[in-house]
Amino acid sequence: MLSRRELLLWMVALSAAGWLRDTEAAPREAKQLLAKLTGGAEQLKGGVTITLPAVTDQARHVPMRISVESPMTEDDHVKAIHVVAERNPTPAIASFHLSPANGKAEISTRIRLIKTQIVVAAAQMSDGSVRIGKARCKITGGAGACG
Repeated sequence: MLSRRELLLWMVALSAAGWLRDTEAAPREAKQLLAKLTGGAEQLKGGVTITLPAVTDQARHVPMRISVESPMTEDDHVKAIHVVAERNPTPAIASFHLSPANGKAEISTRIRLIKTQIVVAAAQMSDGSVRIGKARCKITGGAGACG
């Protein structure tokens, strides 16, 4: 039989092991999330450009710009842009919903990244297709922002 002290140590150890396991997502989790967000549509490469700094030491606020090739007309426009980070504890970064009234299919913001990783953007088009773009950002110095 375990003493209270041994039981408490085991509980702390198991809790810490679970916490460590959950601090980083795997790329497959990001793929699963994108599939869920886009309704499982086939993901086509191209047409989406993500601009991130190649290297930064500012993991808490990484500038990001996404543009999608689209005329943004009533018949042909971007409905949504979903962004995921493959190695963040929670891969979901943001979803932006657009319409032809936006005029351009571009967004610009700052994101947090836990470590060097690939950021993926999926653009849902009005015809039901999904376009994918990827970019890599290297985080230098110290721990990332999400840890």
